[in-house]
Amino acid sequence: MALVKMEYYLSLLLLLSFLWICIHFLTKSLAARTLPPGPRPFPIVGNILQLGNNPPQDFANLSKTYGPIITVMLGSLTTIVISSAEVAKEIFQKHDQAISGRAIPDSLRAHDHHKVSMAWLPVAGPWRNLRKICSVHMFSKKQLDITQYIRRRKVQELLDYLQEKCDSGSSIDIGQAVFTTTLNSISNTLFSIDLVHHHSHLSQSFKELACRVMEDIGNPNFADYFPILRFFDPQGSRKRMSGYFDRLFEIFDGIINERLQTRASSTKNKETNDVLDSLLNLVEENNNSEFGLGDIRHLILDLFFGGIDTTSASVEWTMAELLRNPEKLAKAKNELRGLLGKDWMEKAEEFDISNFPYLQAVVKESLRLHPPGPLVAPHKTESEINIVGFRVPKNAQVFINLWAMGRDPKVWPNPTTFMPERFLERDIDVRDFEFMPFGAGRRICPGLPLASRVVPLVLASLIYTFDWKLADGLKPEDVDMTEKFCFSLHKAKPLLVVPIQV
Repeated sequence: MALVKMEYYLSLLLLLSFLWICIHFLTKSLAARTLPPGPRPFPIVGNILQLGNNPPQDFANLSKTYGPIITVMLGSLTTIVISSAEVAKEIFQKHDQAISGRAIPDSLRAHDHHKVSMAWLPVAGPWRNLRKICSVHMFSKKQLDITQYIRRRKVQELLDYLQEKCDSGSSIDIGQAVFTTTLNSISNTLFSIDLVHHHSHLSQSFKELACRVMEDIGNPNFADYFPILRFFDPQGSRKRMSGYFDRLFEIFDGIINERLQTRASSTKNKETNDVLDSLLNLVEENNNSEFGLGDIRHLILDLFFGGIDTTSASVEWTMAELLRNPEKLAKAKNELRGLLGKDWMEKAEEFDISNFPYLQAVVKESLRLHPPGPLVAPHKTESEINIVGFRVPKNAQVFINLWAMGRDPKVWPNPTTFMPERFLERDIDVRDFEFMPFGAGRRICPGLPLASRVVPLVLASLIYTFDWKLADGLKPEDVDMTEKFCFSLHKAKPLLVVPIQV
């Protein structure tokens, strides 16, 4: 009798287990059906094999088949990709807080950078504190007005360097030249020193380092797709990033330590001469409770990579588009020469780009076609949400595909054609959902106020001061516009040009 009962309970247990498994998979299957559509994933690897070297373009192609919001499985990581302004508007207006988390690339766990980085921290007290520090001490209108003389001086140094090349008839890598200018503008704002010079190889080393960092963040990494592999770092991405950070921290620490020694030995009152002084004052005021010396190096790292690489890339893309379209370049040049005097670089204030509608349209059109961060930094859902009728689960990675949105034919007629005139016909701001090259919501790029000054200033200086021709006798239609995706968007081949005396 006992044996019969045991067999009965065993059978019942097996039946219940079978039913539970069936219900589990049925529930999972039904839930999956409510996710946004997407390509059928392969076992284990998901849709990884369907992505190549240019994920923004690959996602855009998939969206043509499956719609403006799609699901792709990257290993075990559920990823939602949004490729239309309409869906982006809904997600930022209704679910901004719910998608305010970050899906952190494993490479950025080097030196625990993700735990103290403004770009990757969760939206909470420490993040708000860093945003406030940046807003007050770097990106406020007051501070930007105070530091504009630095940017004017560095742009003048760029023009002097270009004049040398003009006199010798030599070609230059315009992206590299602008990178040097932007790097020194930022380093002087932060530290009151130049880090590189136009004639030194150190500038190229910095640029290569910045590109390698961006590549390791943007390249496919199995440790991101299969978290169980993080411990092993199978592709060595975190190890490489740690090496890059070591090189930069060595430079930053040397500057910080030297400043601390100067402040300790100085008998003068402590004056806030640059951002580093302001940050050190904050450390002393807070007694290391909210913001310490270790936080400064990580904040500076964010400011460097957030502002230098993307700014120089934006100017290079814009110059490339103008040189491919000589009539657009002539129109921008005529506008500047008609409104600016010979001594405009010596004026007390930076010019207001709103006074130059065509130049403003040129910048916007270039950002539409070549957004600095084509996929933005990956968001992560903090809770389950519903977007245009589809379920997006908690902890899903969310990409906003700005590259695809800028080429949406429903919003932009002739989307692949460089036509600044479209922005003269429509009043579209960089904060509008159909055109948001700096992101949107609470995670919008904090450096937007600075970028909106630097890119037009550098671009106007190049256009106004010189005429330009392509190196090696290249024709405008032959300019290589191949993209290289490495978290930010770069030209695969540098733009080589020759400045000509006006």
